[in-house]
Amino acid sequence: MRFLEILIPVFLAIYFFWPLIRRRRVPAINILPTFTIVLLINHTTIEGWRWQMIPLYATTIFTFLVTLPNFLKKKGEEDDSVPRPGLFRHLGLALLLTASVALPTLLPVPAIPRPGGPFAVGTTSFELVDASRSDPYAEGQSLRRLMIQAWHPASPGPDDKPAPWMDNAAAFAPYLADFINMPPWFLDHLAYAKTSAYQNAAPNPENGPYPLILFSHGWRGFREQNTFQMQELASHGFVVVSIQHTYGAILTVFPDGTIAPNNPSALPSGVPEDEYDIAARKLAAQWAADIGYTLDILTIWNSNDPTGRFTNLLDLERVGAMGHSTGGGAAIQFCATDPRCKAGLAMDAFMTPVAESTLDGGVPQPFLFLFSQDWADNVESKNNRLFNTFYANLLQPAPVITILGTNHYDFSDLPALSPLAPQLGLKGPLNGARVQQIINTYSLAFFNRQFKNIPASLFDGPQPDFPEMRYEQR
Repeated sequence: MRFLEILIPVFLAIYFFWPLIRRRRVPAINILPTFTIVLLINHTTIEGWRWQMIPLYATTIFTFLVTLPNFLKKKGEEDDSVPRPGLFRHLGLALLLTASVALPTLLPVPAIPRPGGPFAVGTTSFELVDASRSDPYAEGQSLRRLMIQAWHPASPGPDDKPAPWMDNAAAFAPYLADFINMPPWFLDHLAYAKTSAYQNAAPNPENGPYPLILFSHGWRGFREQNTFQMQELASHGFVVVSIQHTYGAILTVFPDGTIAPNNPSALPSGVPEDEYDIAARKLAAQWAADIGYTLDILTIWNSNDPTGRFTNLLDLERVGAMGHSTGGGAAIQFCATDPRCKAGLAMDAFMTPVAESTLDGGVPQPFLFLFSQDWADNVESKNNRLFNTFYANLLQPAPVITILGTNHYDFSDLPALSPLAPQLGLKGPLNGARVQQIINTYSLAFFNRQFKNIPASLFDGPQPDFPEMRYEQR
């Protein structure tokens, strides 16, 4: 719950249960119902109202109306000496207050953790159009259009504001709600979620140029889905660029208002396995091309960006790729086919889309493979069989590490949607903050080792500080 959302029930609780402490309600206590109305008005104005707070709004207004006559009495007329309420009344008030705060507690405005690095972080989004490719997933003839978001070390000005967690959250919320089998309005409050990055803040050039990391999301994912990880890397001196893969993402909204929803036929269900595999490999090839095209444009902008944002910001000799799920397979495919990639990180990599030539030939770059326990423990799965084939053909050793107590979506921001995320199938039993700490620590250590020559013992074997990590023998 946000700050004012917390203050409202706190002051109501003080008013309700004051008679348990003292028989007389002093003036400072009698004024609390009116004060909570003022808080409520400020909350709706500053923080914004949301449907999860309606029971608390009703409780606040009802308490104010019931106590208003006594508050309006002239001094000396009010009866401050009241009998102590009975146990059942206090129990009823406790249940009322608990019920009122249950919904906003279980469905909070998602909080993205602050990054721990020395740099402030800026973020910006932009559209790219690849004139050399038509989009095979669009209706009719259409060029491949992409939405891109970058996080980078920044020098924010006094007028720069925190960026939203997701652009066009009002459009995205119904699709995410459908993803977790909830009604369309269920996640409307996502529009209030903010990050620690500053929207369109100027880059910090003093310690540049910075290594570049390109991120690919999963099937029905979105470019902001790993903001906790993007911010952390950027705060330690990396530029991270996330590609929203149009028609593979859950939804894409372009600046001109065009909306491109997920196209299920790009990864069809209920078809024979060989047909599915062909579609999946076509998809990964398209996504790898998206990554490559983004790098092409950033290379041009690094020499001469018309906006000045990326000029001389990037060290193009230190380019990495990372991805989650289908995006993990796309990152592998990109590194296998583009020598500009110098290192890769794959999280629960979906291997079916990876080309047979890559499965048989491996990749030449150093890689880190992180798996959730759910995926790793399904040892007979097709994904694990394909990964084992691919891993045996790698051209250099690469650590494979499982995070115990996690599931597939623990690698994203989605567990922040609710404390009930495990019940919604969005995370495993391991504490969400701990999972993010682990992912950030290992991601940063890997790319620091590859691109900044900072030694890391994390990959040598089990670590006492990270007992949740299981080092796989392949």
